[in-house]
Amino acid sequence: MIRNTPIRSCSSALSCKFEERRMITLENVSKTFTLHNQGGAVIEAIADVSLSVTPGECVALTGASGAGKSTLIRLIYGNYLAKTGTIHVGDLEIALRRDTLGYVRQFLRVVPRVPPLDVVAEPLRAIGRPADNAKDRAADLLTRLNIPQTLWSLSPTTFSGGEQQRVNIARGFAHPYPALLLDEPTASLDGSNREVVLDLIQEAKRRGAAIIGIFHDEIARAQVCDREIDVSSFTVGKAA
Repeated sequence: MIRNTPIRSCSSALSCKFEERRMITLENVSKTFTLHNQGGAVIEAIADVSLSVTPGECVALTGASGAGKSTLIRLIYGNYLAKTGTIHVGDLEIALRRDTLGYVRQFLRVVPRVPPLDVVAEPLRAIGRPADNAKDRAADLLTRLNIPQTLWSLSPTTFSGGEQQRVNIARGFAHPYPALLLDEPTASLDGSNREVVLDLIQEAKRRGAAIIGIFHDEIARAQVCDREIDVSSFTVGKAA
């Protein structure tokens, strides 16, 4: 049984309206890992996961390290294939995610020598936005997240951990995705940039994005999340 812990109730007519429908839905999802280098041993990571998230709602995944929070995020995004069950975002079963599902990973993964302006603009270019329009949006986000313009032509692989994280966040929020997955979005950030990120999350909620996130920062979690789900309740073994 999943434990759903509400943080706050429906706070406005708009958010109450959003709660009438679902954006992210998991039904009876399970995941196993086969260790081929250890005689084919099978680890049951998570089992019988059923949950839903409505537009405008932010749900925090909680639980001890190894409980399966990142495994669940990767299942929803499609990095992992579920053993059983179904995962839907909007009206579609997970398949095409380019313009529907955004993902802010904990660590930036980019092609070396691609400058941050192009890294942030890439999701918009992928769905057909004009280059100038996409780069204007990227520039706005990089400025808001305090990435100096002098760095925009350099490779993000040379940046500090906090700078890389901010580029990662800008990329994740470039397109107004109907659904967002956030893996420690405030990690490695100072106080002022942390507040910028929390503002971006609140803005996404107001426009109706359904959000699932991992937030070890308890203050940030209380500020933006409406519910908590303890992943330990459907963990049956050690998860990746």
